[in-house]
Amino acid sequence: MKILMIYAHPNDKSYNASILETVKENLSPKHELRILDLYKEQFDPVLRFDATHRRRDLANDVAMKHYRDLLVWADQLIFIFPTWWSGMPAILKGFIERVFVADFAYDNTPRGLKGRLAGKAWIITTHNTPRIFLPFAQDYSKVLKFQILKPCGFKAVKVTQITRVEYMTDHERKEQLQKIAKLTQNL
Repeated sequence: MKILMIYAHPNDKSYNASILETVKENLSPKHELRILDLYKEQFDPVLRFDATHRRRDLANDVAMKHYRDLLVWADQLIFIFPTWWSGMPAILKGFIERVFVADFAYDNTPRGLKGRLAGKAWIITTHNTPRIFLPFAQDYSKVLKFQILKPCGFKAVKVTQITRVEYMTDHERKEQLQKIAKLTQNL
């Protein structure tokens, strides 16, 4: 299987970086892996519209061709990112806005969106929301799953949330990484 990991965290010593390494280390060698680290790539998340940058032309933006090619190449996407202020990091949101565009990722039809992409996705996100507030909190992993990936054609989308990261003990952090390792081994 061809797997593309889309990683969005600016600190290479973060817990998200530990998750990234855990996935890499536990992925079967039978899979082909490519990693897209949006911060290391210095991805420009700014979407521009003007006389030369028209929204209807985004699917042909030469600057985004490499990223579109990666999405088409992959059978499985793995997103790893923190949830900050009830949302994904701006760099990841900008990536979605610039790459998951009409006439590439989906078609607009009279009945709604028709996805052009295919495959599976796994969303791994971390946040500090206390468990008591989870039913009321904005869950950006669900937004990504139901309002972006599924309409773009992804059929199977799994979500793993690691909560209260800032308050976890080292033992709890290791336990969560072990769970991620087991889930990775089952890909």
